Amino acid sequence: MRPVAITIVAFALTVPLSAQWLTEPTRGIPRTADGKPNLAAPAPRTPDGKPDFSGLWTRVSRAVLADLKPVQDWVEPLLRQRREDFGKDNMTIACLPLGPRYITSPANDVNATGMTKVVQTTSLIVILNPDLTYRQIFLDGRALEKDPNPNWMGYSVGRWDGDTLVVESAGFNDRTWLDGNYPHTEALRVTERYRRPDFGHLELEVTLEDRGLYANPFRARLVAELTADTEMLEYVCNENTRSREGMSGKLSDVQQSEIRIDADILRRYAGTYAEMMPYWTDSNVQRRFEITFSDGALFLQAVAAGARTRLVPLSETIFLNGGLRLEFIRDGRGVATHLLDGHVSGDYKFERTK
Repeated sequence: MRPVAITIVAFALTVPLSAQWLTEPTRGIPRTADGKPNLAAPAPRTPDGKPDFSGLWTRVSRAVLADLKPVQDWVEPLLRQRREDFGKDNMTIACLPLGPRYITSPANDVNATGMTKVVQTTSLIVILNPDLTYRQIFLDGRALEKDPNPNWMGYSVGRWDGDTLVVESAGFNDRTWLDGNYPHTEALRVTERYRRPDFGHLELEVTLEDRGLYANPFRARLVAELTADTEMLEYVCNENTRSREGMSGKLSDVQQSEIRIDADILRRYAGTYAEMMPYWTDSNVQRRFEITFSDGALFLQAVAAGARTRLVPLSETIFLNGGLRLEFIRDGRGVATHLLDGHVSGDYKFERTK
């Protein structure tokens, strides 16, 4: 059997973050009798009667409604190369802004985008990210630039459709990647529709279109929850620019080292696993993995966070999920009681819940 240099992706070097001002309650919000934020209370409104989206928000779910279908021949080979290299050239590795990917990132995204802060005025909305990037959404009636100078975060204008905020964005440079490592061109257009149905929840439907590159738009629905009594803690990628030093190997190397595991053993691993404290991210959202058995293999899907991926077995208990290492811990009957999600910063324990 060939030895494998297992790739550990760069964001594995990121230490999980905790929020700050832990004992400072958020002022001016409705609370229940026990003092907790009343997330079911009516949504606040600005003095001019518009929904007020201001607040600190943590994404708690995402559903992909439509995936991209490339029409250019060069896209699929590029995607295969990025998968083969475990995406080592992505923006996170290079400490660059994520661009439109900030909009579609799921809860507990490894790029520290699960939490955002919205500051709203009558003519402008500013969205702040933990990595010190920001977006400006102009509500002053201006139109999008017809020939913009492309940049990382693009240009955004908003308008009201009843209680829904509709945001149109364009002018992104082509150096960032979309979900699933997909490329895009400078012709990318993004449409967002925001609603605040009650005090504690924010709903977003987003559509990404790049008509010269894809036959259809990417569409997703996301839900965020108000995060009270805390604040964001900054995440500065440039403080640790040695990500590539921990990366080696190829996906094909891993696949050649795959071994065959009896189906009865694999079936015993299927279930739901919940991340245990203290290894939660800055968003304080508990990660959950759904492990399923199908067609003789195990598959992992991070609940509310993305695509289903096949686990590559290296032994009866050790599997690779892309560039990350998972280890199932078994009891005397061979049934998994929990799993370890291996990172450079340590093993993250997930306890089996069902």
